[in-house]
Amino acid sequence: MDSSSTADDVSIIKEETPVEEADLPSAYLSGPDKSRSEYEQLGGKTGTTFFQTLIHLLKGNIGTGLLGLPLAVKNAGIVLGPISLFVMGIVAVHCMSLLVKCSHHLSTKLDKPSLNYGEAMEHGMENVPFLRRHSVWGRHVANLFLIITQLGFCCVYFVFLSDNIKQVVEAANGTTMDCHSNQTAVLVPSFDSRLYMLCFLPFIILLVFTPNLKYLAPFSLVANLAMCVSLVLIYWYSITNIPFPVSLPYVGNLKDYPLFFGTAIFAFEGIGVVLPLENKMQNPQRFSLVLYLGMAMVTFLYISLGTIGYLCFGASIGASITLNLPNCWRYQAVKILYCFGIFITYALQFYVPADILTPVAVDRVRERWKLPVDLLVRTALVILTCEVTDPFMFCFLHIDSFDNALGPTEDDRAQFCQGSWGVAPVLSRKTRPARGAAPSGWREAEGERLAAPRFNCACIQLADSGRAGGQRDFAACGD
Repeated sequence: MDSSSTADDVSIIKEETPVEEADLPSAYLSGPDKSRSEYEQLGGKTGTTFFQTLIHLLKGNIGTGLLGLPLAVKNAGIVLGPISLFVMGIVAVHCMSLLVKCSHHLSTKLDKPSLNYGEAMEHGMENVPFLRRHSVWGRHVANLFLIITQLGFCCVYFVFLSDNIKQVVEAANGTTMDCHSNQTAVLVPSFDSRLYMLCFLPFIILLVFTPNLKYLAPFSLVANLAMCVSLVLIYWYSITNIPFPVSLPYVGNLKDYPLFFGTAIFAFEGIGVVLPLENKMQNPQRFSLVLYLGMAMVTFLYISLGTIGYLCFGASIGASITLNLPNCWRYQAVKILYCFGIFITYALQFYVPADILTPVAVDRVRERWKLPVDLLVRTALVILTCEVTDPFMFCFLHIDSFDNALGPTEDDRAQFCQGSWGVAPVLSRKTRPARGAAPSGWREAEGERLAAPRFNCACIQLADSGRAGGQRDFAACGD
């Protein structure tokens, strides 16, 4: 009799225990179990390897903004510019690391294999009492900023590809094999830049049909090698032609510093691909090592190229360092190789908005229509980036007041468009997830609990100041 009653009591306790846990929202549980303390992901063998993820991270950060960094250093000064780039690199890595840590913490707490930007924003806001009821809007805002930013990068890539190939074609008759004489190229007018965009359009559409980042890894590797060769040629010419003695200002004019900040912020364009890369990795617990290693290489590349390029060309540095290179086939090949790298980068930057928008459309149709709808949405987005590029080109090609600052060529204006147009969405994307997700990522130690939010607030203030400077530059376009 006693044994049966005891068994009944045990069974009652076992049945009541899960009911008590189910009454609590998953976002407010005490935290993940020790067995799930490390971040896990389902289907790990189908993801990217350590090396593939590193290649993608480098490819996502080394883009068109790198070529404008010598001009950015000129605006800041030969001493203040490199120091500012180093500080911005630390801030960028901190924001990326904080985003990944918060995603890990929330995903294990919610028992999910991974989180995207919008989900990390939403569940992070759920941990803040006065933001809890607006968490859904937070997800929509984060996704909106991501879509605008990444598609904006893709629009800039269309401008870069069309203008640089156009310049190579028009200067082909005057291009020689003699790289010692830096003669002015005689341009033979050819087609309009928009026709070059249309030539690239079908190839880019085919490229974005790639369904998985793993299949893009070989192309990213080849693109990195091509861009590496072009950068080696730029480094070689710049280092061997530095005039001595060097008499450049240590600190630039204060009014030009926002121009430096806008260009430099655009150069750090890889934060939009951080979570997608981490979510697709076979061993995501090693992503921190990928992040620190990759961003250390990227920051060193930014500082060195910006400084050496300014030391070589001085006050005559163009909006893109390629404009200062001699008109010979060796350095014309720099543009061609870099264009190939940017062509592959388009698919990597495009992956983020496509990953947000395509599921919304695919989930609304039957199974047999899922693949056609997916390809149709991707095609429409590529056509949109090609079409939206035209008004911005028209705007910047008809502003005579910027000729002194930007140079007379289309490539100058395209580079300026990159720095000013990309700054506002980039900063909003970079700081907003950290705002919502930071409380869940605070440490338990009292000192770190106070230090982490203060540093994050400093990052937000730094971002807002850069956004104001970049928006001022872009606002001048409409005057």
